[in-house]
Amino acid sequence: MESSKQKVVAVILARSGSKGLKNKNILPLDGKPLIAYSIEAAKNANLVDRVIVSTDDKSIQDIAKTFGAETPFLRPEHLADDDATSEVALKHSIEWLIENENYIPDIVVYLQITDVFRTQSMIDDCVEALINDPKLDSAFMGLIVHKNFWRKEGNSFTRLADDIPYGIPRQKRESVYREDTGLALASRTNVILEGKRIGEKVKIIPYDQDINFIDIHSEFDMRLSELLIKHESVKPNQK
Repeated sequence: MESSKQKVVAVILARSGSKGLKNKNILPLDGKPLIAYSIEAAKNANLVDRVIVSTDDKSIQDIAKTFGAETPFLRPEHLADDDATSEVALKHSIEWLIENENYIPDIVVYLQITDVFRTQSMIDDCVEALINDPKLDSAFMGLIVHKNFWRKEGNSFTRLADDIPYGIPRQKRESVYREDTGLALASRTNVILEGKRIGEKVKIIPYDQDINFIDIHSEFDMRLSELLIKHESVKPNQK
């Protein structure tokens, strides 16, 4: 791995409102608030310099500080309502750092709080991809999938990637990749400032461990995650 002098900041978005699971960002999972797992993952990454939590809620801000994140601002309400996108919130975070601290990162890491079962290497793998290839805009995790996907267009259905033939054993079938930026995404700062999350030229870091794609948005997801941690020895941020 090449040594890097590039500035890398991880931004974790944690607004207070949640439709599906109330207060999900700070609900306890195996004795710790959900947000703690993403903060710890970013702090343990070798290539991340700073960990910023963007929230509109003072209690979330306090919890984030307890687990070692920086919370230099409270996000404006209009950037934390149901219509606010992650792209807008990420852009606000980077603009705030530039305008208030004159801190201009080279690479921005995005982690989603509800994706707790990332491995320790995922973040560094995404960042390292950008460091080693200056032509890349973004690198993110992608789940290897061998299923067939269809899209509804009007009253008809069209198979996606229809050039992949049927009748091929799974082991020999060409893979498709499910975008999993919630596990780990690294993008150039200019991509974020353009109001995007992913740039044009990307690298997908593939993974095929089924446990990693659990995305916590319901009570069932929380119970399943708790069971896996307590009874299957599956821990967030494992190597």
